[in-house]
Amino acid sequence: MSQRVYVAGVGMTAFRKPTESPSYIELGQAAVREALADAGIGYEAVQAAYAGYVYGDSGCGQAVLYGVGRTGIPIVNVNNNCSTGSNALFLARQAVAHGIADCVLAVGFEQMTPGALQEVYTDRVSPFGHLLDRARDVQGESEAPVALQLFGGAGADYQRTYGVADETFAMVSVKARRHAAENPRAIFRKPVTVEEVLATPKLFGPLTRLQCCPPTCGGAAAVLVSESFAKRHGLRTDVLVAGQALTTDPAAAFEHGMTRLVGYDMTRSAAGAVYEQAGTGPDELDAVELHDCFTSNEIITYEALGLCPPGGAERFIRDGDNTYGGRVVTNPSGGLLSKGHPLGATGLGQCAEMVWQLRGTAGPRQVEGARAVLQHNLGLGGACVVTLYRKA
Repeated sequence: MSQRVYVAGVGMTAFRKPTESPSYIELGQAAVREALADAGIGYEAVQAAYAGYVYGDSGCGQAVLYGVGRTGIPIVNVNNNCSTGSNALFLARQAVAHGIADCVLAVGFEQMTPGALQEVYTDRVSPFGHLLDRARDVQGESEAPVALQLFGGAGADYQRTYGVADETFAMVSVKARRHAAENPRAIFRKPVTVEEVLATPKLFGPLTRLQCCPPTCGGAAAVLVSESFAKRHGLRTDVLVAGQALTTDPAAAFEHGMTRLVGYDMTRSAAGAVYEQAGTGPDELDAVELHDCFTSNEIITYEALGLCPPGGAERFIRDGDNTYGGRVVTNPSGGLLSKGHPLGATGLGQCAEMVWQLRGTAGPRQVEGARAVLQHNLGLGGACVVTLYRKA
């Protein structure tokens, strides 16, 4: 039988542009130290650690954590594309839930370079080949970056299916900036209008430049503990991990249009598993941090998580059900679009935001009375982690 898992502490750096960022070592260590201080323990209490990053040689986790302490604990380096931070969190939760360790650290960090994501190893078969082959079958050849082809194509597919206006996609960016304006750790805090979003260059499908997340550097961390460990050490147990699932693409994702190719199926599967574990449903959620790497993915994910019915995303957005005063506040942090997307840190940054919301310490972006919140982190290629937290 698994045991309950609590988030005892979280930490997160400000997310920054690549040209303004310190090294990944500094980013990771700052996040770890903040999470440990938040939990009220020293590094010597940590029994295992999972370190997530995408761009870096093997051993970056040790390079970060050795500067905090050298205690001989297991340190596992984790890479699962854009869902990496949540994969580290998933492994940490598993270790605590199944009694392998009572106090586990998950840390994610990324030191990125300016510009669109590029593959590092061009002398071998691309791990995204199966995705691109399917995308070319559906929408033809393109010289656009891989992520733009996939998420832009998915946006165009959704738009054709449901007749969604360009302005609706732009409204997602406007909402993201409005939320990020209240987040001092976000990279883009200046409000924008729908007209300004649509006036930026169109890149693929309905997506303009301001509808794409920026390359970002940052670090985030979380300390997960068992109930018995928390009681022995006098730690807080106010945030419970009530459900969590990690999924990958089913075969059906490659048999339909572009919308299904960018994670809809694995998101829906993970969310369903989590709702069942937690004994709840999407109607009971107060806030969601979801993977809005592009406005198109936020729109698709509303439906995959069950926040609105199929084809209902446009009304969901235009009625304001995705923001304060609506049904569920989506990305109160500003999300990937405005807070930033340092790949290895993104999932743990989402975790930190959800913990602050449940504690009631999110300041001017606080979701009033938040008691059940959801986190969604997606990686193409593919992996999806959905986590539900409760105020305990």
